[in-house]
Amino acid sequence: MLPGLMFSRVIPCCIKNLRSSRILLSSTSVSGVQTQVNRWFTERANYVQVERDSSVEGLAWVRMDRKPVNSLNSDMMMELNLALENLENNESYRGAILTSANPGIFTAGLDITELYQRDSDYIKKFWTQLQNLWLKLYGSPLVLIAAINGNSPAGGCLMAMACDYRIMAAGKYTTGLNEVKLGMVATQWLKDMMVSTIGQRQAEVALQLGTMFNPEEAQSVGLVDKVVPQESIESIAREEMQKWLKIPDMARVLTKQMLRNQAIEKFNKNRENECDLVSMFMSSGSVQKNIGRYMETLTKARGTK
Repeated sequence: MLPGLMFSRVIPCCIKNLRSSRILLSSTSVSGVQTQVNRWFTERANYVQVERDSSVEGLAWVRMDRKPVNSLNSDMMMELNLALENLENNESYRGAILTSANPGIFTAGLDITELYQRDSDYIKKFWTQLQNLWLKLYGSPLVLIAAINGNSPAGGCLMAMACDYRIMAAGKYTTGLNEVKLGMVATQWLKDMMVSTIGQRQAEVALQLGTMFNPEEAQSVGLVDKVVPQESIESIAREEMQKWLKIPDMARVLTKQMLRNQAIEKFNKNRENECDLVSMFMSSGSVQKNIGRYMETLTKARGTK
């Protein structure tokens, strides 16, 4: 239960967010829906596909498509951010399913080349893009469902956790925050999100060991909500979205904001300082050496295929 003071601060903020996002706050007439649908157009950016669902009103699909592994570089994160912004500003859209256009890999996480042998200003700008993407996902008034149709380490796990609901394909896939294995450290807000998702003790062990969970393990600790066959993940994600869209937007969004507002406020207070610390840490000799070794491993692995 939030204290009364928190209600007085959160509710006006939520109402402001609802108005600025222009999402539907009540049922719309058939004629009104038709008008809104006519305003929609399918977008295809370099690395992100956005399309209207053919059967569920108010639903968009956001598919990552940066081969071979959907690694998150600055351009891709900007495109994802813009795609979500456009959906939020389109009154006919209330929810989105985030998935990969390349089954077998959701996203491999951050493009590590963006952090290797870069100056501090470059790293700060890159990290700001990641912060912006997380904030857009975590604070979105849209219903966001992650359809994790492949491996989802590090940044992929981050993106999925920021969604409202997570469905993972069964199979030889894994997800988790494995940054520590590269000599890197999860930031405060990422740690906090992991704790709120799987609990303090599970997070302590997983973050220090860089644990990667298979689908069944991920479900058992609460990292994902449902595990389904790969071939049915999209249809099941669509069915799940329909449950969420039955809830009145105003009530759902206000509830979501109250649950997440504290984490967002904490993040905003520390984001500039975090960029400085990340830049300094990533630029250190030991971290750069670890990244270099990892890149050599990837190069050798590609060479053996």
